[in-house]
Amino acid sequence: MNITENSVVSLNYTLKNHATGEKIEETSIENPLVFLYGVQAMIPEFEEQLAGKIKGDLADFSIKAENAYGMFEDEKVAMIPGNIFHGEDGKIDSEFFFIGAMIPMSDNEGNHLRGKILEITEEHIKMDFNHPLAGTDLHFSVEVLDVREATSEELEHGHVHGEHGHQH
Repeated sequence: MNITENSVVSLNYTLKNHATGEKIEETSIENPLVFLYGVQAMIPEFEEQLAGKIKGDLADFSIKAENAYGMFEDEKVAMIPGNIFHGEDGKIDSEFFFIGAMIPMSDNEGNHLRGKILEITEEHIKMDFNHPLAGTDLHFSVEVLDVREATSEELEHGHVHGEHGHQH
């Protein structure tokens, strides 16, 4: 079966920084990427590169940063008053809040986002809300492990169920 809209795709991939060759992420046979193709859950160009492939196919392709996780945006770096992170003792808990920590936050409209702590002072915490791969050109090496038709329940829910997929 070819990869087409509403098919369930199982694959292994290695993701590298296209410019440096540094490995960013890798799946395995025991823990492959399994997703519902064509529901905008993946980077659009990633899906485009997989269109029509079948079980056993290999693919090697790059995606420019602006077509992946976007370019780094300075306006997504914010200075947040440190006192909102204070515990009952009036201090920042250094076990959870340290430079490099990824902290779940929400904006004024209640949207959930994650910020990386860049700097901590008495007055503020400087956080970066860009995607960790913003500004990075990506390179994928992919092996298609399996392609099957999605079940009606998977289509209704918009995600894969069962092994390596979402469990209800």
